[in-house]
Amino acid sequence: MLNPSEFVATLPDGTSKTYILHSFPAIAGREIITQYPTSALPKVGDYHLNEELMLKLMCYVGVPQDNGTVQCLTTRALVDNHVPDFETLMKIEMAMMQKNCSFFQQGKMSNILELLGEKVQALITKTLMDFSQQSQAND
Repeated sequence: MLNPSEFVATLPDGTSKTYILHSFPAIAGREIITQYPTSALPKVGDYHLNEELMLKLMCYVGVPQDNGTVQCLTTRALVDNHVPDFETLMKIEMAMMQKNCSFFQQGKMSNILELLGEKVQALITKTLMDFSQQSQAND
């Protein structure tokens, strides 16, 4: 693992959890960085590809263990067991992109990612509202 650094994520319940972020090796970094942003775009992207890339990205995220080792999150089960919710997962993903991409570190892409996050949240809210309205109409 390359260039480890701590990332402390604030969880929705107000507590925090520490993760160890690593730099991508060259080829894995190229694969993740060239496809990740576009595969996440609403209505244009490819969710399944984005999920695969997220799982590859998470292989370079670790969780400190009591015995002093770091457990890398190399499987879906490890991610689900060590990341308590989707908001924390998205924070980790953003931190990994910032760590591994100089243009993210300089804040050049932060506005785009904020807009993307807002659009995703709006899409989820709209979907839930539509579902709620359909459910009420059926009742």
